Amino acid sequence: MADGQLSQTINDIAEDLSSEDCKRLVYLCSDLHGDRCVEDVRGMLRALLSSGDLDHVILLELMLRIKRYDILKRVLRTDKRQAEGILQNGCVVSEYRVLMADLSEDMGKEDLQSLIFLLSDTLPRGRLEKATSFLDVVVELEKLEQVSSEKVDLIEQYLWAIRRVDLAKKVQRYQSKGKGSQPGTSVPRPMEKKQCLPKIQPRTTLLPTPVSRTGSHHRPKPQAPENLKLAVPETGRQCCQGPVEAYPMQTEPRGVCVIIDCVGSDGDMLEQTFSRLRFSVTLRKWLGVVEMQSVLTEVSCCSQLQRGDAFVCCLLSRARGAELLGTELLGTETQLPGLRLDALRHLFTPQACPALAGKPKLFFLQSYSVADLPGPCGVRDEDLETDGPATACVAMETVPTETVPTDADVFWSQCRTEERQLGRGGHQSVYLRALCAALLNGHKRKRHLVDVHTEVNGVVYEHNQRQPGETYSMQLRHTLRKLLFL
Repeated sequence: MADGQLSQTINDIAEDLSSEDCKRLVYLCSDLHGDRCVEDVRGMLRALLSSGDLDHVILLELMLRIKRYDILKRVLRTDKRQAEGILQNGCVVSEYRVLMADLSEDMGKEDLQSLIFLLSDTLPRGRLEKATSFLDVVVELEKLEQVSSEKVDLIEQYLWAIRRVDLAKKVQRYQSKGKGSQPGTSVPRPMEKKQCLPKIQPRTTLLPTPVSRTGSHHRPKPQAPENLKLAVPETGRQCCQGPVEAYPMQTEPRGVCVIIDCVGSDGDMLEQTFSRLRFSVTLRKWLGVVEMQSVLTEVSCCSQLQRGDAFVCCLLSRARGAELLGTELLGTETQLPGLRLDALRHLFTPQACPALAGKPKLFFLQSYSVADLPGPCGVRDEDLETDGPATACVAMETVPTETVPTDADVFWSQCRTEERQLGRGGHQSVYLRALCAALLNGHKRKRHLVDVHTEVNGVVYEHNQRQPGETYSMQLRHTLRKLLFL
């Protein structure tokens, strides 16, 4: 096909591509356009044509890779089967880039948010603020040389951690070949290889179905996103791996529960709830940021964590900031730097707290938003003692544990409402009241934690519908690998 005709074909193709198609196309062509500036897909394809790196067959391959079979038929005058036959003689796009693009297409928004949550330790703050797809995440990891065609272990690890078993197996099959195919090569279909990885069980797609206070189910109403945000990771696919396992919850007490109530409203209710659930509970009230930091650091080094099956942390505080992990808890102060939630999370990672490796770590946070005030940043990660059982911590006996990805086994439930609600006499958090009731009810009925949280979702949703001026905004992120029954 002459260059003039190819140029017109490029125009026709570019006009039909969506923004996501363009993003995948630019990524697939990264090995071809190298470091050359890419302003738009049309310009990129024309530049490749001018340099002799693009022809009709490569266009066929690109449309096949982004699954635009309609363009194959209408513009390139072929179909999927014919294009696949032509490409049997060799491909230009590397299989690694095809794999990453396919993973991006198959990953939902909830899975993406869970992945970003886990990668907050790996990528500098701010790198993923504008990420809208898995490819955005991969590009940032490639810049840091954490991921490449020969280095996809990190991707596989985190796919297992967010329980996308189907996607993790795709990466596993890619690795089973020994190395990824390079541009211009054709590789036979791989055979699946078994590897020693954390055993991840299949998930059932969970929908946030509102439940009335009496327990009767009804059809959910349209949900206002600004009022309630519930993100439960889901595969959207069926995977057959046998019965779903549950975390062991047999120790007496079940584990440690620390409650820090800096607003004086619901700490006692939480203490009674988790005591009835047979946790060893510590309640501290009216703490400043430094005291809060000291208590949490002391708990992360507590020898009792080694003996329990689970850990629970409940925080009630004024806060500023809207970002999930960038929120600062202010304690009883409002003018001083706050404690960042990512710093809190770092205290209980397997590296900082080996006693909790492989055990469920539950965080329930009720924050009361205050206006952002000028001042220094929050308590930094390096300001906290996060070295696990070091000299500052109580010595703990080393016990063999299964290998788990960083930040696996975390259940993070956060609810926000306005600070002005604290000014009303006898204030109780709708979220925490619903949580305590649902936890005790779930214990009696043997319901696992994610289902329990769905019930909390329903109660809060109904409250927001009745009281639009006193709304609560919920966020849930979890990387539980098994079912959890409290």
